[in-house]
Amino acid sequence: MAFALKIPRITLMGEGAVADSVAQLKSFGVKKALVVSDSALVKLGLLNSLEAALKDNGIEWALFDKLTPNPTASQVREGTAFYQAEGCDCFVGIGGGSSIDAAKAIRIMVSNPGDITDYCGVEKVLNPGVPFVAIGTTAGTAAEMTSNSVIIDEENQVKMVIIDNTQMPDVAVNDPELMTGLPADVTAATGMDALTHAVEAYVTPGAHPLTDHSALESIRLIGKWLPVAVKDGKNIEARANMAYGQYLAGMAFNSAGLGLVHAMAHQPGATHNLPHGVCNAILLPIVCEFNAVSRPERFKDVAAALGGDVSGLSAQKGAELCLQLIRQLSETVGIPSGFKELGINEDVINSWSSKAMEDPCLPGNPREPSLEEVKELFAKAL
Repeated sequence: MAFALKIPRITLMGEGAVADSVAQLKSFGVKKALVVSDSALVKLGLLNSLEAALKDNGIEWALFDKLTPNPTASQVREGTAFYQAEGCDCFVGIGGGSSIDAAKAIRIMVSNPGDITDYCGVEKVLNPGVPFVAIGTTAGTAAEMTSNSVIIDEENQVKMVIIDNTQMPDVAVNDPELMTGLPADVTAATGMDALTHAVEAYVTPGAHPLTDHSALESIRLIGKWLPVAVKDGKNIEARANMAYGQYLAGMAFNSAGLGLVHAMAHQPGATHNLPHGVCNAILLPIVCEFNAVSRPERFKDVAAALGGDVSGLSAQKGAELCLQLIRQLSETVGIPSGFKELGINEDVINSWSSKAMEDPCLPGNPREPSLEEVKELFAKAL
């Protein structure tokens, strides 16, 4: 059976990558870019190097930064109208997953009929979009290199997951210099998001030899360097290795798929606007414990990648060590122990669970859960 590895046409890594990406954008013959970001990054000056590079290359730009941490369908509609009014012919998304996902969704709307809510699901986009550069400023989501976007449908209070190869950016950029100012809590949450990507990609039935290598190396890098980056955000070596690790996680899950952790984590973000990485981190060891009975040997491999000594351990004991190491890492980087710390109580479990059962990520889980089992897992996560 054939398998696929899905990556952008061009990937640029390391210091100075932003300027190189704009030179690539110029080679596409574009004239004016819609830069999609968020106002906080603008205030921090993280767009300065991008704007300088656009100016040096003779590319005009318009800035759309009216985004919330979990972008909404109404913001996508507003961004689409702004793109058209400004006469743009390409996109630059710069930021974390929210900014880049919004850019992906606006790009869909520019080149396709209907509303963004029509594209929730898998491979529904009809037309590829205009040239697109995606610049990551967090080491977590891998949005800069994946074919996924997540947008909140406010009317139905659900996170729409749009999965389509046409969303893949033409140029993916990771410059660790842009990440040195990230607060410790954001570093921790996005890093645990990346770890979740890698773990889910490794244990899913969709995993294959090319994704396995990427996932395990991602887990190794994140386990080693995330605590360092959280403790010292200015450590450029830690930032660079986290950028590599989260990109490898993206390579893995973009081809292998995700699973129940993400299917469940999308729900708190949709209803309570909670940070996606924190939701993943709370749920990861709980869902891994549920899944480990089906693929314990895979979880033993994860334990080894996290630095655990698995010599002489059975697959089951190795899986137990994996859960212990994931919980230790979460505690070390300051992840909340459960949703109650974030003001959530039991009355959300039924609605979250039913929507998780309909999430496009669920089919990638190695063990098929029932609705009652999902409810039990949410209860443990409180």
